[in-house]
Order: sequence, then structure tokens, then C-alpha cells
Amino acid sequence: MSTAPAPPTRPDSAGRHAYATSRTGRGGLLVAGSVLAVEAAWLFAALPGAALVSDLGALLVAGWATFACAGVARRHPAPLWRFWTLLALTMGLAALGRAVWTAQRLAGDGLPHTPIVGVIFTLGILTGTAALLSAPSAPRTAVGRARTLLDGVIVALALVPMGWVLVFRGVAAAELTDPARTLGLLFPMFDLMQLTILVAVSGPARPMWRPMSILAVSLTLRVVADVVYVSLVARADYAAGHPIDLCWPLSYLLIGLATRKPPPPDCDGADDTADSPLPPWWRVALPYLPVGGAIIAVVLARRPTGQTPQLVFVTMMALLAALAVRQGLAANENLRLVVRLRRLAYGDQLTGLPNRLLFNRRLRLALREGRPVAVLLLDLDGFKQVNDRFGHATGDTLLTGLAARMRAAVDDDGTIARLGGDEFAVLVEGDRQVSPERLAERLLDALRPSEGEEDVGVHPSASIGIAEYGPQHASHSDLLRDADIAMYAAKAAGKSAYRTCTPALRESAVTRAELIADLRRAVDEEQLRLEFQPIVDLHTGAVRSAEALVRWRHPRLGMLTPASFLPLAEETGLILPIDRWVIHEACRAAATWRGRVPDATVAVNIAAAHLRRPDLIATVTAATSAAGLAPRALTLELTESALIEGTDAVLERLHQLRELGIRIAIDDFGTGYSSLSYLHRIPATELKIDRSFVSRLGADDRAYATVEMVTRLADAFDLAVVAEGVETERQHEAVTKIGCPRGQGYLYGRPDGAAMVGQDRA
Repeated sequence: MSTAPAPPTRPDSAGRHAYATSRTGRGGLLVAGSVLAVEAAWLFAALPGAALVSDLGALLVAGWATFACAGVARRHPAPLWRFWTLLALTMGLAALGRAVWTAQRLAGDGLPHTPIVGVIFTLGILTGTAALLSAPSAPRTAVGRARTLLDGVIVALALVPMGWVLVFRGVAAAELTDPARTLGLLFPMFDLMQLTILVAVSGPARPMWRPMSILAVSLTLRVVADVVYVSLVARADYAAGHPIDLCWPLSYLLIGLATRKPPPPDCDGADDTADSPLPPWWRVALPYLPVGGAIIAVVLARRPTGQTPQLVFVTMMALLAALAVRQGLAANENLRLVVRLRRLAYGDQLTGLPNRLLFNRRLRLALREGRPVAVLLLDLDGFKQVNDRFGHATGDTLLTGLAARMRAAVDDDGTIARLGGDEFAVLVEGDRQVSPERLAERLLDALRPSEGEEDVGVHPSASIGIAEYGPQHASHSDLLRDADIAMYAAKAAGKSAYRTCTPALRESAVTRAELIADLRRAVDEEQLRLEFQPIVDLHTGAVRSAEALVRWRHPRLGMLTPASFLPLAEETGLILPIDRWVIHEACRAAATWRGRVPDATVAVNIAAAHLRRPDLIATVTAATSAAGLAPRALTLELTESALIEGTDAVLERLHQLRELGIRIAIDDFGTGYSSLSYLHRIPATELKIDRSFVSRLGADDRAYATVEMVTRLADAFDLAVVAEGVETERQHEAVTKIGCPRGQGYLYGRPDGAAMVGQDRA
């Protein structure tokens, strides 16, 4: 309840209403409490007219509780309206029942255990039970409410035989021949039923709502009052106006007090984020715990003649029936839970398609039954960019839409499943009407951008790999592996395409996987070696520097060039340990050269992945320190693409290397972006002109002009220049005429050991 902001001198209507309601509720509570206090003093003092005072006190407090519940039903949120309205009706029936009781008692001589009184109080029990089942924490399904109600009924019925033994056994004067009187003695069991339901609906899912705690105390008082009342009546010791009569109006007062508590913060049911904890063991066993006591009570209640009292016999039959219904509900819930768990285990929660587990299960079943089987493995192209640009919520929406498209495209010609992420699979089995290739075409057509998708930059396409089961497959895993191989072949072919796995594709993939596995052991098993290609001073012919080139001495394939394994190393991340090894070994070799050639230097190629790592500086400084090599004797060669893709952190790292004295060379210059702005930002010390330009010198004037332009550009930026790929005398004469200070290529020497440093290659 809240009020809108207003000037202090003019409170709004909502504020006046809240203020008036608060004062009325507090005044009513004080009046009801005063009535109860007067009644208590009167009864304990045993003043004349105690019976009438007791009846009037209960009537007044019940009437006040009725109005309090009705009032709070209007003020609280809509989900609590039913709860408080039913409680108001319960209190109204309690007041009506007490009024009829009082009138009939005054008109007669004894206690008015009449049908009309029993019906009114029984209706109050029904409405009170309905109120408990409407509480905010009560089960929200009809089955859940029925189960909770049955739990209370089972507890109540189980307590009847025990109450019979504890209250009536050995009481010869009990007047139990009147059915209405006998049924009136069952009210303690009804109270216990309601108390059981209250405990059940409160549950462990959240802190108990304060009104529910107060209602629990109220019900406990009623249980005590009804049990004592039944015991006194059975022994003919009860007289109207007994102090026990205070318990009923006190229970009504507590219900009225509960109306003053605020509603729960999540009474609108919107908070479904928290997982409900499992109930404790006693909560699960609650309806069954009294059953054992009931069985023992039945044995004790048997008369010497062997007969069981009729009330006990009927109660036990009703208990068995309630237990049977309860178990039926439990069995039904278990079946529904099994269905739900199966759906969760075998279904994809986002798209509604079968998941990987169900797909593999159906695939294995089809193979076991010997049916023809084909698998299409589908991976969405560029889906990560959709998530990065639009967010995961948009990505999930897109996935759901694409799944619906693909399901419609496959139709009854196969089973489509989502394996995870943006990866899907289609199982085609049996005598198929459509070939896997035709099905792949239908899928690609279904994923073409629809109207509006191109405008927002969402282009759903896919790469599809197809594999058909054959003698070469030992299990379903082999079939999926081949489909995966074909899918990556489709990606390599330009995406938005499909490929079928062939023996050549499979052999290439297996060879590639074996090579990657061997490469992981190459560094540890010292299979790598360095060769050095001389870099020649074109004016003097002296070799003062060399480029370190890594080779792999494969135990089975022999010596492998960098082009055979470095691309794989970059894909798998193995380039990092290889780079570290090369840097250390190159520094160690250069340190030995400088013993005979003091100004000798060494150049080492660095991968883009290593350039992005913050530990690059530590790696370089550790290598030069360990070898005793001056930092200025080491040149790190970096490609244009690696530099252009670099962030500000990469540029800062390069500046730190230069401050240490490390030289920076831009390798293969002219083949990448060749951005002049980056020449201003990158702290480079030399440019290496790509061999593609040098190889055309003498035959292509544009190549000559390009090399000349780069040389002049380097002079303007105060950068050294190295012409790569010089293999003929004609090319040597051209680069010399242009004015390139240094050259590198087969004409001056092939990659070899370190002995050429210091030689004259004029």
C-alpha cells in the first residue's frame, strides 16, 4: 500500500484511506482484546452467567475477525483475495454457529449438539480448509491441492482410532448413542487435518509468511480446546463457561491479528527464479507417520467380544480408501515426472528438437537393426558474430526460428536434432525417398535470408557434411567423425555448401590429426631444428645477419619445411611453445656468432598469436639474458596482417620492445594492408620487401617501380630495407641498382647452419 506524493497539508485520498484503515484495525483489535480480557477474568473468577459471557465473547471476537478478514481482502493484492475472503467466510460461520449454539443452549437444558450446529461448524471447517489451500505458498495445480488435502484427511482419519483409545477407553458414562453427539466429538481430528494442511502448504520453499505462522498458533489452540472439550464431555465433566472456552475466542483473535501483517513480496507469483528445495523427510512421511499408530489403536480398541467399535471400523475403511487415492495420485505424479524427465533428458529446451543424447540413441538403434543410414552434420556459418553483435537473446530467437525452418525442410524424410550451440544433425534411415544430397540442398534453401534479415545483418547459412554408413565404419562415432570431416570441407569450400565424405577427405583428415598429435611431441622430444638463411650486405657482400627458420625432423616423414606444419601449429595454439623454443635457440646461436663477428644479428619470425600475449616481453628478455646476447642483436619479424590486427596494447608492447633495444622488422611488406598510417605508429626498424615483387624484377616494370618506391619510402622513414627472394643475378643487379642495402635469397645461400655468418658472399 502506497500513497502518491502530495503537499503535507493535503494528504491524498489513498493516504487518508490507509490512515483510517490503520486506526480502525487498531481500534478493533483493542476492543476484541478487551472483550477477551473481560471474558477471561469472568471465567476464572467463576462469576454468575459465565456461560453467557463465554458465548457472547466468542461471538463478538469472531464477528470482529470476520470484518477484519473481509477488509484486508479488499486491500491486499488480487492473488490473496480468495485466501482472505474464505477466512472471512470461516469466521462468519464461526460467529453464526456460536449464535445458534447460544440460542439453543438458552432454550434447552444441555449442550446443543444438534445437526444445525454441526452443519454450520462443519461448513466452517470446509471453508477454512479451502482458505489454506488458497494460501500464496499452496500448490498451484489441482493435483497438488488434492494431494495436500488427502495428506490432511489421512492424518485426521489415522488419529480417530488413537483418540478413541486415549479418550473413550474405560469411560462407561460416555453418551455416544446420539450420532450427532458422536460426530461432534470428531472436531479435534478436523482441526489436526487443517494443521497438517497448513504445515504442508507452508513448505520449505521460502520463509513462512507471518500470517501463516499466526494461523498455525490459532489452529494449535483450537486443537487443544477441542481435545480438552471432547475429553470433558466424554467424562460428563464439562459445563458451559469452563475456562477452556477462552481458547476459541483467542484463536479468532489471532486470525484477526494475522490480517495486520503485510502481504508476501512475491505474492503475484512473478518470482520463479529460485529453485524450490527438496522437502525434508518428515514432510514426505507426514501423512503416513500416524498410520502405524492407528493400526495399533485398532488392536487396542477391540472389545473383549472381538468386535471393533463401529466408528473405528468405518474410520479405518475410510483411511484405507484415502491411502489408495493418495497412492494413485503419487503414481500419476511419478508418471508425469518420468515424462517430464524424459523430455528434459532427450529434448533441446530452446528449439524443442531432439538433443544429442536422443540423436545418438536413434542412430545406434538404426545401425543395430541393420538399416541404411546417412548423417548430415550442419554447422551455422558466422553465428558467433550474431551473438556478439545483437546479444545472446537475439541469437536464441534466431536459433529457434532456424530450427523451425530446418524441421519444415526435413519434414518426414529424416530426424533433425540440435547437438549443441549452432550445430545440428539430420538422421536419414531406411528406404529413403530423398537422397542426403537433395536433403542438404533443401536445408540450404530453407536457411537463405528472408525479407528483413539482410537489412539487420543476419544471414543464416550453413555448412553441411554428409556421411553414409559403410564397411569402413566400426561404430556410430566413426560415422559422425566422417560427417564432421565433410562439414569442415564444406566450410573450407566457401561455406553455405555441402560436401560428402570421400576416402580422400577421410585420409587427409586422419593424416592432419596424426600430424597435429606428432607436433605436440616435437618440442619435448627435440625434433625441431633451426636453419639460418644469410642476409647479405649488397654493397660489400658481407653476411652480418641471418634469419632463423625452423625445420621439423619428423621420425616418419623426414625433414618438414615450415609450410608443412606451422599453419597447423597456429590453428592449434602449438605455435606458442614453438616460437619460444625458436627465440631461445636463435639467441643462443647468435651469441656464438658474435664471438667472431661482433656486429652479427639474428632475425626471428613471431606469430600473431604470440604478439597478442603479454608474456612476449618476458620471453624475449629471458632468451637474450640466458644467451648473453645484446638485445640490439635480435630482430623480431612480424607480418603486416599481424600488426594491422593488433590493438593498442600490442602497439604498446612493441614500443616496450624497442625501448629494450629489440629491432622490429615488417615482413612480406607490400602483400598486406601496407597502411602508411601504421608506419607512423609502429616502431619498426626495417622493411622486408616481399619476394613476389623481387621475383618479377627485370620482367615487369611495375614490380621494379614498386620495389623502388618501397625503398624510397623506407629511406624517408629511416628504415632499413631487405629484398627477399633474390634468386638470380638479374634480380641482384636490379635491387642493387634500386639501392636496396641488403638482400636475402637462394642466390646468396640456402638455409643452412650458422657457419655462413661472417663470410663474404659478394
